[in-house]
Amino acid sequence: MRKYLYDYIKSIDDLLEKEKNIKEDVIKEHLIKIQFFQHERLIHLLVTLFYVMFMIIFIGLGAIFWGFIICGCMLLIFVLFYIFHYFKLENGVQYLYKQYDKMIEKQK
Repeated sequence: MRKYLYDYIKSIDDLLEKEKNIKEDVIKEHLIKIQFFQHERLIHLLVTLFYVMFMIIFIGLGAIFWGFIICGCMLLIFVLFYIFHYFKLENGVQYLYKQYDKMIEKQK
């Protein structure tokens, strides 16, 4: 998903450099893409929160049996990678907002 997002960002940046006037259809398509990426961002946020919740539960259960701490540490690794992925996704979507503002300026 990250590659798809950044490829799309690059294509819009290229379009903004080349075109002096942006068509309404391109702007509408851009808004639809933003909605798709926002949905993807929401899903990744929820998954990240559930991973964190389970990680905390497993580490807490480590007081009962040390094997839970191992599971909690494994979940910690997943959480770190998910946070990194979510960070990239969040920054990409925020950049799409800036592109939208530039498109509106070029439409006028």
